[in-house]
Amino acid sequence: MSNPDPAYIVHPPTKGPILTDSRISDTSGRRRGVASEEVRRHNLTVVLERLHNSGEMTRSQLADQTGLNRSTIRDLIGELTGLGLVVEDRGATSVGPGRPSWVARTQPTGAVALAVELEVDSVSVATVGLGGHIFDKSSMSNPVGQQSPAEVVARLGSLAGPLLAGLPRNSNVAGVGVAVAGVVRRQDGFVHVSPNLGWNNVPLAGLISSGLGFDRVMMANEADLAALAEYRRTSAGQKRHMIFIAGEVGVGIGIIYDGKPMLGAAGYAGEAGHTIVNPHGRECRCGAIGCWETEVGEEALAKLIGHPVDAPRQELVAEVVRRAHSGEPEVFTALGHLGRWLGIGIGNLINTFNPELVVVGGFFQQLYPFLEKSLNEAARETALNAPWLSCAIRRSELGPDSTLIGASELVFAEVIGNPGGFASPAPAVSRVAPS
Repeated sequence: MSNPDPAYIVHPPTKGPILTDSRISDTSGRRRGVASEEVRRHNLTVVLERLHNSGEMTRSQLADQTGLNRSTIRDLIGELTGLGLVVEDRGATSVGPGRPSWVARTQPTGAVALAVELEVDSVSVATVGLGGHIFDKSSMSNPVGQQSPAEVVARLGSLAGPLLAGLPRNSNVAGVGVAVAGVVRRQDGFVHVSPNLGWNNVPLAGLISSGLGFDRVMMANEADLAALAEYRRTSAGQKRHMIFIAGEVGVGIGIIYDGKPMLGAAGYAGEAGHTIVNPHGRECRCGAIGCWETEVGEEALAKLIGHPVDAPRQELVAEVVRRAHSGEPEVFTALGHLGRWLGIGIGNLINTFNPELVVVGGFFQQLYPFLEKSLNEAARETALNAPWLSCAIRRSELGPDSTLIGASELVFAEVIGNPGGFASPAPAVSRVAPS
């Protein structure tokens, strides 16, 4: 497993001191300080990260979780408050006698991410505040047929402008986080290939930066980001080994291994939708025959129920749910087929990665009540007994918001990593080019 990108690290909520401002002796016997500025910056990060991931906390809780003393916590909270990233007030209730404890929480307007999800059939945008607060979100269906990167960026700008204009006054927009279905080079947002979008070698982060007027544009694969969001924002964070299954037009997976994203040597791990499961199956957009997504992707489901393959996803899902509730045998046969192939793929992933948890997302999440039985049966038949017994399968707790929340985490990682150096950009409304 490669070392993860520092801007993408999942920090488990371990207890104990991270750094302390201790003193050591040099070779002459004189005592010298240990980079106190580095200690301060690191401890600011630790406290802000706890609040961002866990919600409001008292000073006592922060001291207990970080190992820092109460006076240090008080000073750090004071500095973060001065930076506009945290607010603190007396809690509504008190445990035991005396006044209520001081409670600190993130200030959502102190750092706002413009989160973007680029899919084959739609573009979605959300404004997300520090702590995971979603201010607003909007989406737009793409016209039938492949869209050029320039066309998609223009559509993105038309969605982003109203959302940014609608933010509370004095909101500090920290940057743009983008989730894209494809093989993405995270350090510069270069999309090597996105078979379903029909893109090859696209400097997408640069195009978005120019089109929207933001310097900070961070980008990663959509399934990786959905896995990150699920791990940080739901009960999945109690597990150290997790796989997220993203079901859209294609299929991708995000892997959390020992509490960290498993990204591969160059960051391209997780293209499970293009593993071969049926050599006698259909041709995939990538050019291979029998890829997993040809059996379980959105187009496969549409063909199984006789629905137009170019219809919007929500229309397809709504049609499936309606017909399933009506008891149509054709739909149950289609869902049984889809669940079986989805379970076969999940069983193979369980054998390969031995996760504690598999989370089913995307449109699979919406259809999970109808897929659960056939999916689990096929996964059980495919997986070896030992790894199967140590794994649970459930649907996403975040639902359709998982990818957008994950995209916002790319931006917040930069803010949290250096709170004191976080510079306030220009007003949000002026930073989007006219559509």
